[in-house]
Amino acid sequence: MAHEHKLEIFRGLLKFKSNITKIWGVLIILSIVTGIEVVLGIYKPEFLIEGTFIRMKYLNWIFILLTIFKAYYITWDFMHMRDEVKALRRMVVWTGVFLILYLVAILLTEGDYIFNVYDTGFQSWDF
Repeated sequence: MAHEHKLEIFRGLLKFKSNITKIWGVLIILSIVTGIEVVLGIYKPEFLIEGTFIRMKYLNWIFILLTIFKAYYITWDFMHMRDEVKALRRMVVWTGVFLILYLVAILLTEGDYIFNVYDTGFQSWDF
């Protein structure tokens, strides 16, 4: 029994004629987001490095947000979450989003603690 998949993305803003063109469209969108990450990683604009939000540089926040976007979008399109029941979609997608945010919070907290330990001179940076 064949199941018909939706051929639009971004809530119907982009519509495709077949599954093949949709796959190419999604590949292009994910490639653009990855290209933005690569360009920002190579050039590292000064205004994104100098400013901070919650003791982390804006550039790092941009990387985290773009990575979450890509993970969400891959789950949404390639794992066909858009075609599932609403409760299953929310359970899978939101669990992943909350786990990623929790991991980021833990990494920020522990990284800040380790930085403070080394910065105050309890340990040396020579290892």
